[in-house]
Amino acid sequence: MIETLNGLLLFLSVFNTAPAIAATEVAPMVPVANNPITLEEYVRDYFADNPALAEVAKCESRFRHFDRNGVLRGDYDYNDVGVMQINERYHAERAKKLGLDIKTLEGNLSYAKWLYEKEGLQPWASSGKCWKAGATLAVAQSQKVKE
Repeated sequence: MIETLNGLLLFLSVFNTAPAIAATEVAPMVPVANNPITLEEYVRDYFADNPALAEVAKCESRFRHFDRNGVLRGDYDYNDVGVMQINERYHAERAKKLGLDIKTLEGNLSYAKWLYEKEGLQPWASSGKCWKAGATLAVAQSQKVKE
């Protein structure tokens, strides 16, 4: 058995024309300070012009887009998807027509921004108790920064 295995390995090594794997350089480490280190930071940066949407994300998903089962799903409505908890039942078709996939982080955030421009915060009214105080504070802080 061992002789057969050794013979097979010798045969494969003789006729294998693929080059040997060369050592590769390790990519240089980029300091963490230069990169968003949390999804919260990424979302807050993405919605810098609409800080109320970052507060919605905080309340809707606690800044999570994935859980151990994949894309985050709503606790109360399984059709709510991702960091912004966009409801597939009402929004999947429209998002698809816009070329957005609400199951991806970018698609979820982009659709939320588009939805906010069309309907304001109404689509997230059910979590309003949570985000209204934070949204007021976030808007006040963003206006302070602009002054």
